[in-house]
Amino acid sequence: MELYEAIRRDRRLDPGVSVRELSRRHRVHRRDVHRALASAVPPARKTPQRASPALGVHEATIRRWLREDLSAPRKQRHTARRVWQRLIGEEGADVAESTVRAFVAKVRAELAVEVGVAADVAIVQEHLAGGEAEVDFGEFEACIGGVVVRLFLFIMRLSHSGRAFAFAYGHQAQEAFFDGHVRAFAAFGGVPGRVRYDNLKAAVVRILRGRDRVENERFVALRSHYGYDAFFCEPGVDGAHEKGGVEGEVGRFRRNHLVPVPTLDSLAALNAHIAACCAGDDERVIVGRRHSIGVAFAAEAAALAALPVEAFDAAALLSCTADAKARICVRQAWYSVPASLARRKLTVRLCAEHLEVYAPGSDAIVAVHPRSLHKNTQTLELDHYLEILARKPGALPGSTALAQARTAGAFTGLHQEFWLRARRERGDSDGTRMLIEVLWLHRRMAAAHVAAGLRAALRIGSTDPALVAIEARRHADGHGDDPASPQRRLATVIALPAALTGAARAAPSLDGYDQLLDACAPAAEVIS
Repeated sequence: MELYEAIRRDRRLDPGVSVRELSRRHRVHRRDVHRALASAVPPARKTPQRASPALGVHEATIRRWLREDLSAPRKQRHTARRVWQRLIGEEGADVAESTVRAFVAKVRAELAVEVGVAADVAIVQEHLAGGEAEVDFGEFEACIGGVVVRLFLFIMRLSHSGRAFAFAYGHQAQEAFFDGHVRAFAAFGGVPGRVRYDNLKAAVVRILRGRDRVENERFVALRSHYGYDAFFCEPGVDGAHEKGGVEGEVGRFRRNHLVPVPTLDSLAALNAHIAACCAGDDERVIVGRRHSIGVAFAAEAAALAALPVEAFDAAALLSCTADAKARICVRQAWYSVPASLARRKLTVRLCAEHLEVYAPGSDAIVAVHPRSLHKNTQTLELDHYLEILARKPGALPGSTALAQARTAGAFTGLHQEFWLRARRERGDSDGTRMLIEVLWLHRRMAAAHVAAGLRAALRIGSTDPALVAIEARRHADGHGDDPASPQRRLATVIALPAALTGAARAAPSLDGYDQLLDACAPAAEVIS
């Protein structure tokens, strides 16, 4: 096209230029110059019709094989490579594989038209406001607390506006699946009319013929609570195309917001980062749309169904028996309970991010732990073992619970300094018991107040737990370390004068009572 334009431009600027000169100037044949001067559009290029003499004698055989495939099982039909292999091995053909592939594709297209099989064409959908959403999990990695872990991203995407809610979990269990719905509906401020799913085990117990499913009872309760309909996609790759919006959103979110691998201190910090990313996506404009996602969602929000008064309880109730080490095993991870509940059967409320342990036959919560991100781990709380450690103080230095308390920052340098000083003054056993009495204070007082009590005791060189308690209570009452406070002056240690420190006092005696009894004896005889 550019060559024809140049030839025509030269003739237009210099009408007297000859065809021979134009041919020399542009290095083309004179007939090409004539064609350019006659029409601005080059003639269509002719595609030669090449014969396939090597394949020609085998075309009937290939057609027969492919026609027989129409009644064969789908997984046992010929591929183009298998057709080529049979031609070489059985028919003695000398033909290239590429030639066979082209012919097989041509025959299959002819057979599809002949038997009336429609081509696999996607149908463009029109999504009404508030009408539908799609749900899926996506896998990714993150560095949490210095350890690289595999996490799962729950995403619910509104089909009309493209607004998506994302939340990271350490698992794909049913609690996370339900908790994601509760959080997503709350974030949207309403409920769509229908939600599309693949066949997750959290929702589907068994796949039946067609679209029929045996659904999980808890999933039915979730759907009934929020009042929406469920649509289950076909199993396999074909089903992924039925919820392509959320499938694409998982990949887009992972590429744009989770690259490079995020590094944060906790899963809560990661989810705060994800929430900020979701909010930032409101400014994004989807290709082919006029308005941003945020503007489209503001219009769609009014079409969503109202939320129920109470949120759905996504937790699962489990029954566990504590072992001899006062631990329960939940989803292949161990968690401590108060030592008094060892070897007893307990009720556990398992949530997506934490678990709660209830006392036997009671609604009282005796332990709360964050869910572990790893299997075969132990999450132990030092407070649960204090009663046992008071009787076995030698077990404290090497205990796993103490090591985890140090790592978590619950057992501070103040506790360690108090413990070392108490052991120097009172011995290992008694000094450790003094520390345990201080640790008991954490059950009824804030950590900051206990820390203030420890600082006050260490400042005057005391390892008396009672003094730590008094100073902690004073700090809790708001008096703090102000030396001008009257209450603060009462706790000041006053040194005794030397005269008093050296004074000796005789031990008490009962001799006076004996003399009194002797004097009263004659009078008693007269009376008798």
